[in-house]
Amino acid sequence: MANQGSDLNPVYSPPRGRPLGANATWKVGAALLIPLLKLISKPRWLGTSNIPKSGPMIAISNHISYVDPLIFAHFLYGNGRAVRFLGKASLFRLPIVGWVLRGAEQVPVEREIKGAAAVALPHAIAFLNAGHCLGVYPEGTLTRDQDHWPMVAKTGLARLAVMTRAPVIPCAQWGAVEILAPYSKRPKLWPRTTVTVIAGAPLDFSPWYGKEDDHDAMIEATAYAMAAITKLLAEIRGEAAPTTIFDPRHSDLPRTGNYKKRKNK
Repeated sequence: MANQGSDLNPVYSPPRGRPLGANATWKVGAALLIPLLKLISKPRWLGTSNIPKSGPMIAISNHISYVDPLIFAHFLYGNGRAVRFLGKASLFRLPIVGWVLRGAEQVPVEREIKGAAAVALPHAIAFLNAGHCLGVYPEGTLTRDQDHWPMVAKTGLARLAVMTRAPVIPCAQWGAVEILAPYSKRPKLWPRTTVTVIAGAPLDFSPWYGKEDDHDAMIEATAYAMAAITKLLAEIRGEAAPTTIFDPRHSDLPRTGNYKKRKNK
């Protein structure tokens, strides 16, 4: 993908291929990884008609396991879109993994430095301006909720949705936590785990258009988006979501990273 211009004003080429946005690296990766995913999981996909087949879109989801991006990417790829993520920069420094991520046209972001969101935003906008599918985990990290329900999220997704007015498709998934528990490095490979992913109808952010610099408005819009994800998750889990939403801002847990490892130190 051509990236012309500075990092502050990136320009990306329109998506090509089938699924839309798939390049050679995507297709090779899919040919290798999808069979492996099917060996350890049984995909159950719902609401697939809600995924636009072309044009810009933001797909948002809950985040409970390190395996989530593979499952989410498989879901979107199988329904016509090769997703782009703004990924944790440390992953891009890993041998082979970093090369594959760059080849698949993902973008590294230093999440734990001051101003990271401001650096990531132009790339997200440029992807959408070019007509790509952008994948976003609004919480920014694995949920800290002990029962794996979505927690209070950051406002970056709301700002992006309001600024670009791109369709936002709420999604939820359940099952990945059985394959790989939060922050674990030991996956459960057998028996296969049913992994359900559901896509909902596009969200309406029009009440907040023009309010991207209003912090309270963005908190409200973020809560609206997370409520949609939580409702979908409750549907596929078959249980009621908690009435009290875990808020990491009011917790002594670190905002990102393996909080379990840090607690045990």
